[in-house]
Amino acid sequence: MTIHFRSYCETLQQIRQTRGNNAKTAIFAECLKSIEGDDELQLAAQFIGEGAFSDLSGKKASVGSRTSGVAAAAFCEIDYDLVFKPCRTATGSSSETISRLMENIPAAIEKRSPIEMGLNEVQSLFNRLNRVKSRADKEQILWEAWGMMTPVEIKFFIRMLSQGSLRIGFETKSVVSAIAQAFDQDPDDVRYAHMITGSLGKTALLARQNRLDDATFRLFHPLAFMLASPIESRKVANLHDYIVEEKFDGMRAQVHVDDDQVKLFSRDLNDITSSFPDIVAFFHQKQLPPTVLDGEICLFKENTIQPFQLLQKRMGVKKPTQKVLQEFPVLFIPFDLLFADSKPVFHLTLNERRSLLEKLAAGYHLPITNQFEIHHTDEIESMFNRAIEHGNEGLMLKNRQSVYEYGQRRKSWLKVKKPGGSIDTVMMYAHAGSGKRGGTFSDFTLGVSVKDDERYEEEFIPIGKAYGGYSDQELKELNRRIKELTVEQYGPTLGLKPGIIVELEYDDIQVNKRTKAGYTLRFPRFRAIREDLRPGDVNTLKDVEKLYSEKVAQQRKAQSDHLSFLYKRDDLGG
Repeated sequence: MTIHFRSYCETLQQIRQTRGNNAKTAIFAECLKSIEGDDELQLAAQFIGEGAFSDLSGKKASVGSRTSGVAAAAFCEIDYDLVFKPCRTATGSSSETISRLMENIPAAIEKRSPIEMGLNEVQSLFNRLNRVKSRADKEQILWEAWGMMTPVEIKFFIRMLSQGSLRIGFETKSVVSAIAQAFDQDPDDVRYAHMITGSLGKTALLARQNRLDDATFRLFHPLAFMLASPIESRKVANLHDYIVEEKFDGMRAQVHVDDDQVKLFSRDLNDITSSFPDIVAFFHQKQLPPTVLDGEICLFKENTIQPFQLLQKRMGVKKPTQKVLQEFPVLFIPFDLLFADSKPVFHLTLNERRSLLEKLAAGYHLPITNQFEIHHTDEIESMFNRAIEHGNEGLMLKNRQSVYEYGQRRKSWLKVKKPGGSIDTVMMYAHAGSGKRGGTFSDFTLGVSVKDDERYEEEFIPIGKAYGGYSDQELKELNRRIKELTVEQYGPTLGLKPGIIVELEYDDIQVNKRTKAGYTLRFPRFRAIREDLRPGDVNTLKDVEKLYSEKVAQQRKAQSDHLSFLYKRDDLGG
């Protein structure tokens, strides 16, 4: 049967409100089974897992949260700064805000006459947004689309434009499971097909047609990355089964190369080739055979990996100037090999892939990570301290016999890290959880003090959003106290009086000009709920700025002795 976008979005909403991944998977599997058309099936799998466009398409709608917010404010005939922004702050979500405004504002209700659109019609709207450049043209298309949609359709339409998670507790691995369940296929076969096709839509179609064996790998489309688990979350029976590498302070990336053709892909599978012409030039010079490398892009000067904060100067810059290239030189350091000798090698063991990588590195003089043996547990501490002296994040422990478990987070790769630091923050907003946390407030926006900061009029501004690090009992107590401190509610979000102080642990501090603070915390999580502190005791934004500056200025030991085949930059053609 034909599936309409409205019923599809209602299914997404049902998945969001359902507890338990098995139950969520069953709902989406039934949705896939009910679809007759091949195009619709592919779009149904794509929309939930990849967004408005397939990861392989290279397309983006380029509709940011401000563009959609300004368009929504105009559509609803409300003031963007005075009404829309406070509502968005309260909900913590632009799409949720817009959906609720569309449902409740009379002017928005009058402008909408919802119709039942097919998924192909919605894809046409996405394509039109991709083709136009000006904000005015994008706003016109958004208005046209919203005029034909219900609030729930509008919410997911906007989330699909971001090409990220739909935030319904149903990520790619769950989509893969649903495809396997819908068409009675082995989940590992479906996962493999997705990995080598790079497309959820194509994978769903192959699964229904019982043609998963036809999935073939081709160069220059990104492969799902293998992921690591924190060592404390996985018990290791025998450390002798693992080797150690330093975990570089860089940006994970994948390089596809065939002679003079080179492409780079980020961990979220975006093409970032234009941002790193120096890496492209390096591989052009090498003239490699068809190869896919997994590794880290690092800012590298004077045989030393520089802080991630400086690498950010290169990230997102599509066409860096010569001055930027000279001031912030980068190096791609491979640590794994996924394609060699004209065939995929991710089914080989780590030891086997490493032998092939070392042979390639020796023949073409490539920098690669060094690996170290573990003879006893005490060595991990000394290796970890050495990595920190280099300015790196910590260690990676990798099982010698592991295959490349694309898109998985198991115990084959383990990361050993320590927090970048912690600061005392005040809880500003509590957001309702989804899935198994439905019915409780489990996501929290934390803030720092700016009451004595002449740049701000507020007392506190957000610095990060955390949803982990607390126990079940602490979460229960937090929900009790939140009710006492609530001063406003908008949808699933509560605004709170300052009263709950949280020591927030983080991996790093990053510049983020899109936030009011200008900074955000990387991977923030609860370290402790500080009953001994009051709102006046929390850290200030100036404290955060100082911590950031100290991190950037940190002295680091030279890294060259821990990179195989790396001698000096001239040898690398850089």
